[in-house]
Amino acid sequence: MSTPAPKSTPGDMSSFNILHGFTEALVRGMRSSFLADADYHHMTQCETLDDVRLNLSETDYGDALADMNTLIPTGLQKAAVEKLVTEFQYLRTQAIEPLSTFLDFITYEYMIENVMLLLKGTLSGRDINELIAQCHPLGMFKESTMRSIPTFDSTPRGYQDLYQTVLVDTPVGPYFSLFLQETAGRGEVSNVLEEVEIEIIKSSLIKYWIEDFANFVNCLGGETANIMGDLLKVRADTNAINITLNSFGTPLNEPAMRASDRKRLYPALGHLYPAGTSMLADVGDEDELGRVLELFPQYSSIWNVHAAGGSDGKSIDDAFYERDVQMLELAFEGQMHFGAFYAYVKLKEQEIRNLVWISECILQQQKEEIHKFVPVFSFNAPWRAGSKKQGGR
Repeated sequence: MSTPAPKSTPGDMSSFNILHGFTEALVRGMRSSFLADADYHHMTQCETLDDVRLNLSETDYGDALADMNTLIPTGLQKAAVEKLVTEFQYLRTQAIEPLSTFLDFITYEYMIENVMLLLKGTLSGRDINELIAQCHPLGMFKESTMRSIPTFDSTPRGYQDLYQTVLVDTPVGPYFSLFLQETAGRGEVSNVLEEVEIEIIKSSLIKYWIEDFANFVNCLGGETANIMGDLLKVRADTNAINITLNSFGTPLNEPAMRASDRKRLYPALGHLYPAGTSMLADVGDEDELGRVLELFPQYSSIWNVHAAGGSDGKSIDDAFYERDVQMLELAFEGQMHFGAFYAYVKLKEQEIRNLVWISECILQQQKEEIHKFVPVFSFNAPWRAGSKKQGGR
């Protein structure tokens, strides 16, 4: 009787470098492309966007901005995103299973955002070419598919046809199918997409994506399951908190809709799930939300930022971004797991947000606000500055 070969995982030291070592080496090399503290310092001292462009010409963004005659925030964002997409697509071409599927899962989020953008634009009568130009490049379908999405009739039958003829062939089709089934089971087919806010539909689809992604990484096992599992749990918690906070003052906060409509938007995972999300379903105002989050130390400090009303210049979104950057940096520095690829994409997104913020502040002459960004891999980050102080004692 032969002994079966041991089952390897993406985090298995015996096989990870054989299967995925080259692709991991590529993403590790891209670590040097992030802006340094000195780059941010120089940009914050700029008086014009031409000065920003001159400073960026010495960084990894130099080639991406070389053909731009005039630098504007939207143009800078577009060039930076296109650069990220080119790098991501190169990583995807070098990947084999199961890394290739993992990278595909990263793109599904952007596909959902693009579908929602097209649907929202359709309801408001916007031009299809303008909408497609605003779609994220990582979430693009075939052009025929993109142009087909806004052509459905505004009838219950038209919404079913949208799924059956267009979205069923896309990677996010199963998520849309789950949403239709859920609304049909609750007797709301006639209201789908017409009276239900687009953001509620988007929250539902993102929920299904997070749960599907978490199930995938759990099946992979190893360090990937540990690192990515924690990142997705935090992402699920962030969604639950934001959904609750944004529901105040809307029909979703009505007592009859809290336990039905709002609760079903919470992902079925995370550090808050299930006890925390059950309590979130019952809160009716910010004070009650704060009392719930005080029970969870990892979120009480973030909520305190919001409760302070931005007195220190930070919003709750800034607090979430800081927490995310810290976790993503740790994930990127880890070894032999797929979380580094997810962390790279999300950290680059934060860097792009920083570039847009700085350029907007300079353009609008709001220099007093220019330092309100979250640098990536910064030696001056709060969590690194705290460790330095402790080390110096």
